[in-house]
Amino acid sequence: MLEVGWFSTKLLFKGKLLRNPGYFIRQSAIGLVLGLLLFVGLDKIGVNLWMPLVLSSLLTGIAMPFLLKDVKMK
Repeated sequence: MLEVGWFSTKLLFKGKLLRNPGYFIRQSAIGLVLGLLLFVGLDKIGVNLWMPLVLSSLLTGIAMPFLLKDVKMK
């Protein structure tokens, strides 16, 4: 299993894993900003640190499969 992960990582860094890396980066950035805004917003309200961390992680984890559903591999 580690060998497959290592091979995929090498292909990603060589630029041979994704057909459209710009789309992948854009969709990942959208998910990151969404989670970050939720985290900062809840933190500014004054909620305990664990609550924004858990909620923003959960929301980002739920959103990523929907954002990255159209990613094409080579």
